[in-house]
Amino acid sequence: MGLHAITDGEFPRASYWSHFVEGIAGLAVAQARFDFRDDAGHTIHFMAPHVIGPLIQKHSLSGTEFDFLKTTTAHTPKITLPSPPTLQFWDRAGFVEKAGYRTTNAFFADIARIYRAEIADLAQRGATYIQLDDVPLAMLCDESLRAHMKASGEDPEAVLGRYIELFNACLRGRPRNMMVALHVCRGNFKGHYLSEGGYGLVAHRMFNEIDVDSFFLEFDTPRACDFAPLADVPKGKSVVLGIVSTKTATLESADAVKRRIHEASRFLPLDQLALSPQCGFASAVSGNPISYADQTAKLRLVVEIASDVWGTKSN
Repeated sequence: MGLHAITDGEFPRASYWSHFVEGIAGLAVAQARFDFRDDAGHTIHFMAPHVIGPLIQKHSLSGTEFDFLKTTTAHTPKITLPSPPTLQFWDRAGFVEKAGYRTTNAFFADIARIYRAEIADLAQRGATYIQLDDVPLAMLCDESLRAHMKASGEDPEAVLGRYIELFNACLRGRPRNMMVALHVCRGNFKGHYLSEGGYGLVAHRMFNEIDVDSFFLEFDTPRACDFAPLADVPKGKSVVLGIVSTKTATLESADAVKRRIHEASRFLPLDQLALSPQCGFASAVSGNPISYADQTAKLRLVVEIASDVWGTKSN
């Protein structure tokens, strides 16, 4: 089809984070403190990782998946990992202490240790491209959710700062030839979402302080607001525009997508931009209301637009 970086679609996983819960003692699954919702106001509870005890990695978390993936393609295999904040954000206050940690910082130190070990293992297996899939950063862009956090005694700005430190601690010492992308997701479950609001509330610190090479950002609905926050992206980093939706079967107009790319380029040069679907076609085994044929058509559209705009087959 013309795609240069290939993933396994996370088919071995029940959820994008499930292999971490299965492979790390001290993690379990419980109901999250937030709900998914849709434009009609319908809400859905969901399950997420929760800490129940000291974290002990039992085995390689993604190594077997990567070993299989690299045998299937001559292109660059990209392995996806849940972001470090994914292992903490869904818990209510006090869970870390109940799990036996004296402080959240001690819990974060264990998370960072596990991520550094996992990244080193993947590098040894030949991985040169990893992607961290994150939802909490997008939720910190939502004014209503920030108000909910403040009412619970949390300072959203302090949480952002702690998460930036956690990301960087997890990535410290990664090989120089390993590209790291950060996908900032607004939630993707049965066509529902978790948050709304522009990236402006987190943009400057996220783009400039988190030690990653590229940001995959969702811009498939008006909930993401405008492209103005892209002006905070520094030179040397890129943004992959998630304009083509994986939540609905409707195929976007190529001309409309190109217009939006042009609009984004007012804030960030075209050579720092790329195009992709806004998220995976299914972040959990339950999937989204979209068929295999719809998915193929959307991927083909992304490749064709990328070829027209950048003179390349895909990004």
